[in-house]
Formats: sequence, C-alpha cells, structure tokens
Amino acid sequence: MSEAPVGKSETDELVDEIEQIRMRLANTVDELVERAHPRSIARHTLHSLKSRFVDENGSPKLETIVPVVAGTAAVITVIVVIRRLTR
Repeated sequence: MSEAPVGKSETDELVDEIEQIRMRLANTVDELVERAHPRSIARHTLHSLKSRFVDENGSPKLETIVPVVAGTAAVITVIVVIRRLTR
C-alpha cells in the first residue's frame, strides 16, 4: 500500500488549519478559565442582581424595588408583633 505523495501546498494548508484550530482552542480554554474564576463569577452575579433593580440608564426600577421593600417591611412588622405578643 503506497500512499500518494502530498504536495507542499497541501502540507502548508494542513499546517495553517491546525494552527487556526489550536488558536481557537486556546481562546476557548482562556474563556472557560475566565468564566470559572471566582472574581468573574462574583462580578457576573453582582451585575445580574444590579440589573434587577437598576435599568440601563442607571434609574431605579420601582416595579422591582417597591415589592421587595414592602415585603421586607411586612416581615419585620410580623416579627415585632410576634415578639411583643410573646412577652
């Protein structure tokens, strides 16, 4: 079984393709490392939380803030009332 000789241009094309694949793989690995870094995770979580309460312009989203504040106030009120009743 003899193999057909591979031309110089075909070899160069294969080397170029392998190098491109290697670069894409390196970029993918770098991106995965960045995503898994604790600081990146914290930054992403903070951004996600902030986006729930502040819009793109930096203005507060009252439709989200008001229910949270009202719920917190209700829980605190219930705790205070229960503590006073049990004393």
